[in-house]
Amino acid sequence: MNDYRWIQYETVDEGSIAFITLNRPKQRNAQSRGLLVELDDAFAEAERDDKVRVVVLRGAGPVFSSGHDLGSSDSRAEREPGPDQHPSFQGWGGTMEGYESFWRQEYEFFYANTKRWRELRKITIASVHGAVYSAALMLMWACDLIVADETATFADVVAARLGMPGVEYFAHPWELGPRRAKELLLTGDYMDAHTAYEIGMVNRVFPAGTLEESTLAFARRIAQVETVAALLVKDSVNQMQDAQGFTPALNAAFTLHELGHAHWMATNAIAGRGPFPALIPKDGLWTSSAILPRSKDRPSAEEPA
Repeated sequence: MNDYRWIQYETVDEGSIAFITLNRPKQRNAQSRGLLVELDDAFAEAERDDKVRVVVLRGAGPVFSSGHDLGSSDSRAEREPGPDQHPSFQGWGGTMEGYESFWRQEYEFFYANTKRWRELRKITIASVHGAVYSAALMLMWACDLIVADETATFADVVAARLGMPGVEYFAHPWELGPRRAKELLLTGDYMDAHTAYEIGMVNRVFPAGTLEESTLAFARRIAQVETVAALLVKDSVNQMQDAQGFTPALNAAFTLHELGHAHWMATNAIAGRGPFPALIPKDGLWTSSAILPRSKDRPSAEEPA
């Protein structure tokens, strides 16, 4: 078993169910490079273990994940040259010049890894609660099944707040429907767990405080399915999506995402602000105005009906 710092890995039921837990609760499980590399290692560990039938991905603390870590002290240290720099910045394009470095790094550590997790040779279940924001959606959407508790809320705020066309793994139209995807991206509003269930994005919504035990019971049920049947079901559905254009659409959207970064990098070159119009997180936490609930009958939740 690997020695992890930013996640926890454990198995139960004689090794048939693996739990991978994002373990940066102080930073609301914001996804630093170290966490993402360890997550990839943990998925590989579960895939390697023939006893594991089901992999559950969850988050420690009050939320599943607040998305990419854009500003914590840990994240800054692992990016910048020095003794604390993460070794992944010395490869995968990290030493190249100009925008190419940023592009190649995003491809490997935000996009290719997520596609790899979608194809894991195990059944995967995302067990989510609290905030599931922006890049947290990518982790969740890569899983075969999604369970949530009633506290879960879902949003991608990077268009409304960072001037980018959604996160790198752009499954929004497939998961939300095209028109709802456009709305939630343009407003940055959040969707609650019951709505997510109604539109088919989430498979179960459990009462608050019961997520851990209910997820385990659900995982045990899935683990009873013959492994060959489970894998054939997974591949049948995934390949049907791919035949409908899912993966080519992801590839195209990733290119557009990088075009957005290139635009802001060029625009902000003089100001030195980097590949976003502005960076507002503080120590990995959003410090801007609250993310509002999606409203059916008013321009925004702040407006009177």
